[in-house]
Amino acid sequence: MRTNTIHHFLTADGSFPKTYFSQTANYILTIQESNGSIPWETGNITDPWDHIEAAMGLSISGEYAAARKAFQWLIDIQREDGAWLASYKDGAIVDGSRAETNFVAYVATGLWHYYLITKDKEFLAHSWPMVNAAIKFVLGLQSPEGEIYWALDTRTGVNKDALVTGCSSIYKSLECTISIARELGHDEKLFIVARAKLGEAIRFKPERFDRTWESKARYSMDWFYPILTGVYTQNKAAEILASRWHKFIEPGLGCRCVADQPWVTIAESCELIMALLATGDRDKALEIFGWLQRFRQEDGSWWTGYVFTDKILWPEERPTWTAGAVLLAADALTDHTAASRLFTSPALIDDH
Repeated sequence: MRTNTIHHFLTADGSFPKTYFSQTANYILTIQESNGSIPWETGNITDPWDHIEAAMGLSISGEYAAARKAFQWLIDIQREDGAWLASYKDGAIVDGSRAETNFVAYVATGLWHYYLITKDKEFLAHSWPMVNAAIKFVLGLQSPEGEIYWALDTRTGVNKDALVTGCSSIYKSLECTISIARELGHDEKLFIVARAKLGEAIRFKPERFDRTWESKARYSMDWFYPILTGVYTQNKAAEILASRWHKFIEPGLGCRCVADQPWVTIAESCELIMALLATGDRDKALEIFGWLQRFRQEDGSWWTGYVFTDKILWPEERPTWTAGAVLLAADALTDHTAASRLFTSPALIDDH
């Protein structure tokens, strides 16, 4: 596929088609609640990570007030220890069994993304205490070997195992925390040291992950998340993607969520698109984005996934976080906003 090929979802000059994607942003807006939370769908739960993913979609679309409202909701419900619990609904905790480090850290990524687009330094400073507390909670669960434990179980204490995908996401969040600290004139040394240790663990200590449960290597996110989040440099990243491409890619449809399951998912496919752009492979990124357009609804929402053996959409959900992932991929492909390269060109490169 040629890099100048333009699908129906891109304008003739390759720029961001605002009308087409404004419907996706409006879909998120219709589901956002008055308190600022963004549930998966109307009447469903809100979890911190997916809430932030949807908020980033709002930032891309110029819905800055709604994005600020989403971050303010996180400020309002943040626990004294800096964390958020697994899920919420109607202003109440639905799943209070744990605080996942990946979920807690992601607020730094979302907020820095908002700032790159808006240059709203006042809101960045307003939100710094939230970010600082959240990241310090996360770093409190970093092991001496560098990996970050996946969760604090509110009943049994720290679950001392780690996930490659979760730790990779935290690695990006630490990059964004460092950027925020520098922008606001705060000391970033603690975050720099922690990020370096985490990167070493992901790259060179595979034995520190999946120690107490079945390996997650069959999940596509374990494959491409270290690339999406800047853990590996471009040449190594391209090698990693090529090595398992045939296991995860279903031609004409997208990226499988799990290697041995006939199910492609739109959000994972969008994140893979950004990982491809990080390796410089725009051709494949554009091609996969073209495949995904069949999963868009008239109202701008996007289905979660498709079971291709049965030719059915499954589950029958159109989550706000999938809409957010689509907008992130579209932005990365078109350089629409000043945050378009957040996941494709890391601001900080470790010596590796």
